[in-house]
Amino acid sequence: MGNDGGSIPTRRELVKEAARNPSASQVKESQQEQQAYHWTTDPISHKPLAQPVVSDSSGKLYNKETILEYLVEGARKEEADSVTQGAIKSLKDVVEVKFEVDDEASAKANHQVWKCPVTGDRLGPGSKAAYLVPCGHAFSGSAIKEVSGGKCLTCETEYASNDVIPILSVATTDAVRLSLRAKTLQEKGLSHSLKKAAGGKKRKKKDEVSEFMSDAAGGKKAGTKHVAPKVSNGTHDTAASSMAINNASTASLTAKVLEEQDRAKKRKLENENVRSLFSSRDQSKPIGKSSDFMTRGFSVPTGDRR
Repeated sequence: MGNDGGSIPTRRELVKEAARNPSASQVKESQQEQQAYHWTTDPISHKPLAQPVVSDSSGKLYNKETILEYLVEGARKEEADSVTQGAIKSLKDVVEVKFEVDDEASAKANHQVWKCPVTGDRLGPGSKAAYLVPCGHAFSGSAIKEVSGGKCLTCETEYASNDVIPILSVATTDAVRLSLRAKTLQEKGLSHSLKKAAGGKKRKKKDEVSEFMSDAAGGKKAGTKHVAPKVSNGTHDTAASSMAINNASTASLTAKVLEEQDRAKKRKLENENVRSLFSSRDQSKPIGKSSDFMTRGFSVPTGDRR
């Protein structure tokens, strides 16, 4: 502490400086780096982006091959769930983005370079680009603003103003709008590609069957005569029950349900494990200790009975 030629550090020198918020230039530089990465690299597989390329409802780009491997084989599930935030559950939740390739620039850059088919501007980091749903054609932001009419400039497919999806946008207003759009489509039972969400048809069929079965049991439908299914040798007379239904599609669906019930019942009765519990002998005759497991019981002696 003394006579050694050293110095005692002050408090200002010991305490580290507090972290400062990044400046506007630093934030912009970081965003440009992230955009450059996501415009050229698949965020899940970390492989270079190459057509076919798909996008989710937030405007992120993925290789279609990566999404197929994730949905079919469950490849890279943890990383995919972290990147997509549960937004991709089927192929209906993505749209294939149709970029026009700039051959000259691609040859120089050794990777695919995309351009706007209208203005010829390069689509990439630092540019404002968007694609249309459901056709998926990509354009520069200026081309979509200048040309109005609600039809794609390439294939003339009609689109709504809310179905213009910015690609890798960093603007807060775009993120809020896309989030609200996804929520609205979910309430309508639609996916990002404007197709019916996965599982909608199955739920509808189950609802139709349950509604019909409840109405057939109570006869609630006015003006419709319901005939109870006939039973013959443990099986339903599906033809008779389906003929009593006026709606042809409902009748065929009901017939399939009844046939499946019959097959399930037969499988249970023909099971060897179930048949082994019962005896094929006449159970009305006393057989004593030779009775099987299900028919054997405890008998009280006659003298002890009261």
